[in-house]
Amino acid sequence: MIEKKTKIYWLFILPGCLFIVFFMMIPLFSLIFKTFFDEGGSFSLESYFSLFGSIYFQQVFWRSIRLSLLSTVVCALLGFPTAYYISKYSKNKGMLMALAVFPMFTSPVIRSFSWMVILGKKGFINTALVSLGIVSKPIGLLYNEFSMIVGFIQLFLPLMILSLIGIMDNISEDLNLAACNLGATKLGAFRHIVLPLSIPGLVTGSVLVFTGCLTAYTTPQLLGGTDTRVLATMIYQQAMSLGDWTQASVVAVVMIVVTILVSSVINGISRKFNPTI
Repeated sequence: MIEKKTKIYWLFILPGCLFIVFFMMIPLFSLIFKTFFDEGGSFSLESYFSLFGSIYFQQVFWRSIRLSLLSTVVCALLGFPTAYYISKYSKNKGMLMALAVFPMFTSPVIRSFSWMVILGKKGFINTALVSLGIVSKPIGLLYNEFSMIVGFIQLFLPLMILSLIGIMDNISEDLNLAACNLGATKLGAFRHIVLPLSIPGLVTGSVLVFTGCLTAYTTPQLLGGTDTRVLATMIYQQAMSLGDWTQASVVAVVMIVVTILVSSVINGISRKFNPTI
């Protein structure tokens, strides 16, 4: 009977597995496979050596890592207290969660154009700064790393908040009460109970935010301009502007590897603080 049910379950998930294999895994591995061969069909790592030897790629690579990590840290710093308040103290939890998720229902293109209006030289912020006499002329808030980070934070902060709320909802308030009854202060109970137990949500949110920032294309393309390239926009540049699909594939492989490595490092660091993960 059990074996029959197992076969039925396999029939349910088989279409999804076939879709993933044929439309995701096979194209991905064929892309990776082709980057290890030259035009003559011989095994070669020349494409990778050429890419990593490029000063331009090195600048783009480290800029992408730096902006993704910085955006992840800022999202964690903003998302943690927000999620904690919504989870433990808010009387309108559903409404606040809806407000936190609401930006995700808007296209990244529309959000990026909104920030272009806000951060532009004639935008709200520059107009206010000049009117208040803080600056004598508009400052450059757009088409640089700052505007990209702002766009990343608005784009992926909801993912951090939702990941943390899902974990914090399962932290029993009795643990805090027990710690306070044993002499711990509220800050001590938070540091020794809430913070360690929230690490799984923090890790999940950090991986989602970092991966999203590293692979995002629309936001850096619109807010970063042509002088602030990242890996995603470099892939488009190599493939569509320069017509070099091999180099674009190599950059895509590097992006995949970096995403996996950084996610593994984040999980490894979290295990040191919370061995139960």
